[in-house]
Amino acid sequence: MTSVTAHDYAWIRSSPLFRHALESGYTLTLVQGVAPGDVLRVMEAEPLGACTGVDGLIGRQQDLRDASDYWDESFISGAFTVPGAGGDWTLVLHFDGGVGMRPRFLEALSAHGRAVVHSTNGGMPIHLFHWYEGGELRTTFEWPTARGGSTPDDLVPVMREVGFDLSEEEDDTGAGVDTKAAVLALAERLTGVRVTEELLREAEYQLGHVPDEPAEEWTGVVIDITDAHGERFYKEVTREEVENAMLRARAEAEAPIVIRGPESPSP
Repeated sequence: MTSVTAHDYAWIRSSPLFRHALESGYTLTLVQGVAPGDVLRVMEAEPLGACTGVDGLIGRQQDLRDASDYWDESFISGAFTVPGAGGDWTLVLHFDGGVGMRPRFLEALSAHGRAVVHSTNGGMPIHLFHWYEGGELRTTFEWPTARGGSTPDDLVPVMREVGFDLSEEEDDTGAGVDTKAAVLALAERLTGVRVTEELLREAEYQLGHVPDEPAEEWTGVVIDITDAHGERFYKEVTREEVENAMLRARAEAEAPIVIRGPESPSP
């Protein structure tokens, strides 16, 4: 394991490339022992050839957005091989607006090894970290003091070493610690892969178009509201009830309007 800390990733704050990633939303995934082409196949991506340099990847993503009149969750993914702990890893990068790597992809990609992901959704923003091992989500967090996964505390010693302040009084890292830089350092500790601007700018990316995830069939909705006085209203409504209510509302809206004069009998 390397001795990298958040300080080693201070370059991200003076990097135009990383500024673009934060503003547009990005996901960076490191996958152990799976070749780039196989990673893209697991992601169900349509092959789009290759490009040299991250500018080409950004351009293809922009072309995808410009070609559509509506926003969906499809994106262009770029993947290439990098050396890391124990052999070759695949670095997967997409400027996806915060869609991120879908859990079922990560479960499959990490089935016989490890996958580490960090992302930002741009704008708001939400910053996420995920560590998968053996097909299982081991540790995940948005705030480093509020962790989830099957082993949420396994990384605590390493997190402290790279720069996170995990004292209970803190909701984030301590003063002067760059949270995102610490996340990149944590990813390197888990993979042995050093991410640099030069690496991302000059790599030969295999490209693939990952389609939008099909919408799941819904069976109902839950209304759960608590007002300012602490009174709670909770109701489960089935899909059939919603559809019947919509039909009644449509029928009432389409019914003819009857205007009665002063001599018309009361209804």
